Amino acid sequence: MSRRMVAVLAVILAVLCGAAAFVWLHAGGQGKTVVHFTPDPPANAEASSAPPGKNASAARMDSKSSANTLPEPGFMPVTGEELEFTASVAKVSNVATLRLLVNGRKQIAGRDAWHLQAFAHTQNPLRMVFELDDQFDSYSVPGDFASVQYEMHLSERGQKVQSVERLTATGREPAPDGASVARVLPGTRDPLGMMQYLRSVDWAKTTVVHGPVYDGRKLYEIRARKTGSAEVQVPRESFRPLQSK
Repeated sequence: MSRRMVAVLAVILAVLCGAAAFVWLHAGGQGKTVVHFTPDPPANAEASSAPPGKNASAARMDSKSSANTLPEPGFMPVTGEELEFTASVAKVSNVATLRLLVNGRKQIAGRDAWHLQAFAHTQNPLRMVFELDDQFDSYSVPGDFASVQYEMHLSERGQKVQSVERLTATGREPAPDGASVARVLPGTRDPLGMMQYLRSVDWAKTTVVHGPVYDGRKLYEIRARKTGSAEVQVPRESFRPLQSK
């Protein structure tokens, strides 16, 4: 078999692998886990949708659950902290990367807020059929991590989207230049703020946490509960990250 033919077959195989990964990533399936994100050392590490607006309602709270469980006193993300993850689809590994960053605190809309960021990129072979380079910026207030502003800077298959939304529970605040207003429920968090909030919860005292989360398009009622823990060791230190769903 000529070298040219081998090269052509290799390209075709890569495209087929990428296409398969793309289908799994976007089509999923009944009851199948679509994407697995695995933390890269030393990372320590159900929702029903409804459009944001007047008719959105919060779920009921049971005796040992809380929509606004206060974080443990003194909990603060570490400025400069980075968490890195890789994704696998079906049997194809390292098809995407995700990096989470705590970028300090800033004043926004007259309020002190944590600046939380996430960066997502697809890798080959998935990148051959679905090029993705996304950035998300969250401005969440210290304590309960309610979102003040949520930004999406998306670049997917050559199409770019820039979205800056100021979150409000009243709808009376004017939108700043270059931004729009999203009316949400009081205490709504964005995905990055919710992640930090879940880290602050004392799961020995709280069995279930739920509350509204806005992802830049829809408003969700999120429920999270502890399902287990596992020990993770990194150089000089060991951690016991909680598993939740």
